[in-house]
Amino acid sequence: MNILHISASPRGPQAASRELSNHVVERLLARHPGATVTLRELAGVDEEPALPHIDAGYALALSSAANEPGVDGAQLRSDGLIEELVRADIVVIGTPMHNLTVPSTLKSWIDHVVRINRTMRPTPEGKVGNLPDRPVYLALASGGIRTGERARQPDFLEPYLRAILAMIGLKDVTVFSAEGLALGAERAAEGRARAWSQVERHFGG
Repeated sequence: MNILHISASPRGPQAASRELSNHVVERLLARHPGATVTLRELAGVDEEPALPHIDAGYALALSSAANEPGVDGAQLRSDGLIEELVRADIVVIGTPMHNLTVPSTLKSWIDHVVRINRTMRPTPEGKVGNLPDRPVYLALASGGIRTGERARQPDFLEPYLRAILAMIGLKDVTVFSAEGLALGAERAAEGRARAWSQVERHFGG
């Protein structure tokens, strides 16, 4: 059992999305004690650099018919990230909402792994995923309220992630959401407690 843990916040271990996704991983390890965990820090932590954006060579390769394995740059990096994703039996993604949607670091990872004729293919009916489905857990954190009757902002985070993951074949998506984290200490505590309760209910804790 391989668990791929993607963390997108530039705050690293101090981020609410990272704390929530860590909790999800802990509950998964309790259920699968022999599982291995691969942590992929997208924003860079300590001396580790952030995941770069795709480059010109990658863009040119995707526009060609061959789309062969890369030898350097973003195309080679894409090959490695795709293989890492393919090996994962379970995927956990911890991310904050930035400007109503995904952070640029997570978008960069998506641009590397959502690759035509590798993880998805075009058909007359639209794009179809090449990856076999597996559980994906999204641990989302937002400063405001993005869901329900109290939401006062558009949400392009969860709908986008559900759509783009489905496009490569990953449709078994469960969402845990910590909201209102920038609305004062009391609201933040409520948002965290609600998210942790979502995890416990899901895993039967």
